[in-house]
Amino acid sequence: MKLVRFGEAGRERPGLVDAQGRVRDLSGLVPDITGTTLSSDALSRIRQTDPSSLPVAPAGQRLGACVGHVRNFIAIGLNYADHAAETGAAIPAEPIVFNKAPSCIVGPNDDVVIPRGSQKTDWEVELAIVIGERASYVGANEALDFVAGYCVCNDVSEREFQIERGGTWTKGKGCPTFGPLGPWLVTKDEISDPQNLSMWLDVNGERMQNGSTKTMIFNVAQIVSYVSHFMILEPGDVITTGTPPGVGMGMKPQRFLKAGDVVSLGIEGLGEQRQRVVAFEGNPADTSKSWKGH
Repeated sequence: MKLVRFGEAGRERPGLVDAQGRVRDLSGLVPDITGTTLSSDALSRIRQTDPSSLPVAPAGQRLGACVGHVRNFIAIGLNYADHAAETGAAIPAEPIVFNKAPSCIVGPNDDVVIPRGSQKTDWEVELAIVIGERASYVGANEALDFVAGYCVCNDVSEREFQIERGGTWTKGKGCPTFGPLGPWLVTKDEISDPQNLSMWLDVNGERMQNGSTKTMIFNVAQIVSYVSHFMILEPGDVITTGTPPGVGMGMKPQRFLKAGDVVSLGIEGLGEQRQRVVAFEGNPADTSKSWKGH
């Protein structure tokens, strides 16, 4: 299934995409697409519903992040061998784990806001894992049993904040609008091999990233298992898994986003995103309709 959330930011309704590509309103069955609706049992009940019996969502509706009320937004750094090579970094012996603030999550086509004082806002197309079952100390051989599905993530990053300001990477990863998710949450039964998905990202129509999950250093099962040994993963938690080469930081000379740019990205089987880049103006919590809620 392809699950979506549609409507005004902060007031999204749950939906699914039918065989004709139309969004069907699920709000008569579930209150939202969140952790409580992502267990295998809950997804099975949705799957048994005839999509044609559900109302069609109004055309032109905004798509919100494909999972709501995310508790943990976890990220894996330098997880593609070819991306590590472009940055000159050594292949990590264990996954590099950091957090993105859940408050940075926005819809797949919402604006990306350049933070105040930023000179080095960058892009990263990534495969994101959505957890469906509570996971603690799980083995890699059983880790996929705890996965509800997958989605596209743009792990927007401010490189000066991340690398040059000291401390943890988190400072450059959790700014408002730095976590577009969607358009869909695709349940794992539709993705036969998450380690063989092509992925791409364009800036203003120019191809920047063109990669595949085949070059991941640590695969989906290994990541879920590894993270579950350091924290409890709850249904609805999101783990974004690293990016292939082609980020602005790795270019010579380096290239970063500016107001007016348009970023488009996608992953095979998981859909596409498109974001307009805008300058910071005042307090985003008060002035930006592009990121309120998720």
